[in-house]
Formats: sequence, C-alpha cells, structure tokens
Amino acid sequence: MRHFGVIRVGSQYLGERAMDPGGQKRCYVSTRTAARHKGMTTLDTHDNCTGDLALDRQVCFPLYAASNLMARLYKPALGPLGLTYPQYLVMLVLWEGTPRSIGALGEKLYLNSGTLTPLVKRLEANGLVTRTRDITDERRVLVGLTERGEALRHAAASIPGTLAADLPIDLDQLAHLREMVQHFVQVLHAHDTHPDP
Repeated sequence: MRHFGVIRVGSQYLGERAMDPGGQKRCYVSTRTAARHKGMTTLDTHDNCTGDLALDRQVCFPLYAASNLMARLYKPALGPLGLTYPQYLVMLVLWEGTPRSIGALGEKLYLNSGTLTPLVKRLEANGLVTRTRDITDERRVLVGLTERGEALRHAAASIPGTLAADLPIDLDQLAHLREMVQHFVQVLHAHDTHPDP
C-alpha cells in the first residue's frame, strides 16, 4: 500500500491517505482517533477523500449552516417581540409597504403559498397583520399591518445594528457578503426549473 498523505484537522493528527492495490483511495484514521469514534479505523471514501463529495468543497453546506446559525442568532432578540425568524422576515417585507398579496410576499421571500400562508395566519392570530380579499380580484388575499404590527417596527428597529455590532466582522465585509449572496440567490432563482407550486 502506497502512502501519499497525512490527514490533519488543525494540529490534530487523524491518520493517512493511501492507495490500496486496487487503485482506490482510502482514508485511515489513527488508533487513538478510532477509539474516540467507536472503533472506526477506515473511512472507505474511495475517490472522495479529497474529491467533489468532500463536505468542505460544497457551496451548499456553508450557506445552509450560516442560515441555521443566523436564525439562532436572531432568536433571543426576536423572542421579546413574539416573533420567530420566518415571521420576522414577513414583517420586514410588510414594513416596506402594504398591502401585499400572498403572491407578492412569496416572490419577495422565495416562499410558496403553502409555507407562507401559515406564517401569515399566525401573525394575524397575534394581532400583527390583517388578511382581506382584494375587491378587484377575490382570488387574491391582501396582507396589511395592524396598528400593533406597525408599532412593532419601532421595537425591532435596533435589531440589525445590534446583532451586526456583536459579530467580529466589519460592516464593509458584511455589505460585500450580502451583495455576493444576493447575486447568488438571483442566479439560483433564474436557474430554478422546478419551482414550488
């Protein structure tokens, strides 16, 4: 078996990569590491030791992880307002201008009506929004803000700045990141050949 590399995470030695006689790449972890991983001594990943299926090579994973971590970051700030993170996003759109149809909200948030309607119904039950039929087209449901929903804007106004100030990243970097991600969202949306019904 031909040795062709050491596997490390930071300064931690995990094992070796080697080529077996059949020409397949295999990752071997050290005995000490294996003891911490329930006796696992071989990660039979074939060509994916450093190939296209390596987690660290995926674009989707850091975006997915960042989305989850962002929702967790907002949770303590939104709790006193009685909002979940998805509800907060709906309110952000409504604070930009109302009334909005369910369809317009969905386009702005990239959500289908099956996902969006329960969010709006919950906000209505909490006294923050209203739902009415469009008098020009009864098939359309228009969402507006109540006085309480409008007043909540002032309570939420400091949230973005406060959370951004707590992150060890400057505002220019955040602005650049936002522009890059927004562009990527547009690319994905244009490429979406199977939109949700």
